[in-house]
Amino acid sequence: MHSETTATAGDGTDWNAAAATFDDEPDHGLRTPGTRAAWTARLGTWLPDPPAHVLDLGCGTGSLSLLAAERGHRVTAVDSAPAMTGLARAKLAGHDAAVLLGDAATPPVGAARFDVVLVRHVLWTLPDSARVLRHWRTLLRPGGRFVLVEGVWGTLTPVGIPATRLADLLRPLVTGLRVEHLSNDRELWGKEVEDERYAVVATV
Repeated sequence: MHSETTATAGDGTDWNAAAATFDDEPDHGLRTPGTRAAWTARLGTWLPDPPAHVLDLGCGTGSLSLLAAERGHRVTAVDSAPAMTGLARAKLAGHDAAVLLGDAATPPVGAARFDVVLVRHVLWTLPDSARVLRHWRTLLRPGGRFVLVEGVWGTLTPVGIPATRLADLLRPLVTGLRVEHLSNDRELWGKEVEDERYAVVATV
């Protein structure tokens, strides 16, 4: 989600400073039953049957990691902001999950391989998306999958990755790919949104 040394995003956000209020956003904290249920349902279609080993990169406070763990998956969550990983560890206590401090682009997982690389609203903040995706591909077992939730935000100076661009970057690395457009799912975001939001699920 951010660089390991500064824990800042491409837009300059200081994620350590943001951690205390990060979960106030409906789709971050998943505190309302409807939003939590919407993300639970989506993960149910994006992730393989449990148990699978899920690598959640740029995990923030661990909300999606928690949903995956509650479904019976083993989760390794990575974030570069110590304040975020502290909150994620508290949230995931008692579950089959490990929370690591590190760079999402080059996560500190050694030789481990995963069934899923799960990333939400992170890739757009990292330099050289194509290189990052190639590295993430090496972290997947044969038959594993990417679950990438991204978008384009803003109108005057939009930031993010359009779905067509991300799909083009992934195609050389995968055997199958689908795009799900998410902008019209109000429950996911806890509000109406007009910008481009989507998920790409791709099998290697």
